[in-house]
Amino acid sequence: MAAPAENMKINGDRLWDSLMEMAQIGPGVAGGNNRQTLTDEDAEGRALFQKWCEDAGLTMGVDQMGNMFARREGTDPDALPVYVGSHLDTQPTGGKYDGVLGVLGGLELVRTLNDFGLKTRHPIVVTNWTNEEGTRFAPAMLASGVFAGMHTQDWAYDRVDAKGKRFGDELERIGWRGEETVGDRKMHAFFELHIEQGPILEAEDKDIGVVTHGQGLWWIQVTLTGKESHTGSTPMPMRRNAGLGMARITELVHEIAMDNQPEAVGAIGHIDVYPNSRNVIPGQTVFTIDFRSPHQDVLDAMKARLEKEAPKIAEDLGLEIAFEEAGHFDPVTFDDDCVAAVRRAAERLGYSHRNLISGAGHDACWINRVAPTAMVMCPCVDGLSHNEAEEISPAWAEAGANVLFHAVVETAGLVEEDD
Repeated sequence: MAAPAENMKINGDRLWDSLMEMAQIGPGVAGGNNRQTLTDEDAEGRALFQKWCEDAGLTMGVDQMGNMFARREGTDPDALPVYVGSHLDTQPTGGKYDGVLGVLGGLELVRTLNDFGLKTRHPIVVTNWTNEEGTRFAPAMLASGVFAGMHTQDWAYDRVDAKGKRFGDELERIGWRGEETVGDRKMHAFFELHIEQGPILEAEDKDIGVVTHGQGLWWIQVTLTGKESHTGSTPMPMRRNAGLGMARITELVHEIAMDNQPEAVGAIGHIDVYPNSRNVIPGQTVFTIDFRSPHQDVLDAMKARLEKEAPKIAEDLGLEIAFEEAGHFDPVTFDDDCVAAVRRAAERLGYSHRNLISGAGHDACWINRVAPTAMVMCPCVDGLSHNEAEEISPAWAEAGANVLFHAVVETAGLVEEDD
């Protein structure tokens, strides 16, 4: 067995063409994509991916969470497969590359092996994880979370979207509920290629991010309850303004994150204001706080400080406050050997690279709990993601996929002619 030679590279034009063809399914209104999980558009994207996999000689398996596993056989029938992949679902106003690059980069590495007539000792499985984004059915990384034992399948099936539709029902409706038991598959290793979703690689003119850690996350939903009243006729001292309470807690969240620099972040994203009328003081606000850090003690301390200080803000304004944990995962340290394979691949190919801590959650963060895992990142323009203006260059995509190819094939064990 051997690692790939320096001149073995993927077909960058073919990868880019595949990205652009997939982007035609579920187009957004401003040049990106709206291919949310378990929609008709998701089903169409899945069908195209399956066709491409079958054209490449892969066999498709689907589990009861709709996770797709396209397998290329290895020479050793007893060797555990090396898995590679990401997700095809997008945000409502998502880009063309978040997740999709990792799935189609995995497919491209298999096509490249076919082009060269190469075999590996371990099988290679290209994976599309269901509902990574979590925007329609919370939480994010739902199906990989079930695979890794973080959630039960029944609990996942009972997640509902904004219209009250159940995850399990919608999975059945689009025809992508498989029969395979979730989590039964065993992995030799897992690799995920992803755009950075941050500005560091572009700012430092680096080709490749070697991801060593992933930030942990707390999503804390806060409900503030005051009293709806007329904005014009209610005296200022007599108001119970839930909007003002949310504003002050927003400042607190920023202060907590700034007090835990470097690397800690915090913000309020999702906000609902009731009754959301121009001339009515908000009687209730519901909003979600997103705290992240690669350090467990910092992450938990930020949450504890919020839960200590926010009730005092509410009390001072005559508001009731309630907390609900809407999402959580611990910080991740990726596998040393897999990370080293990514670094060797970048060096073998002559790409500039640096270590990165992933600021976003990824399926790899859950899979790291059940198999040796690492991530490869490529730059994205201005670090912009979860936005239809998300953009990468063909050269960045090709470099990331080349590093993925070399790391995966080295780990899977390239079989030489005389082996």
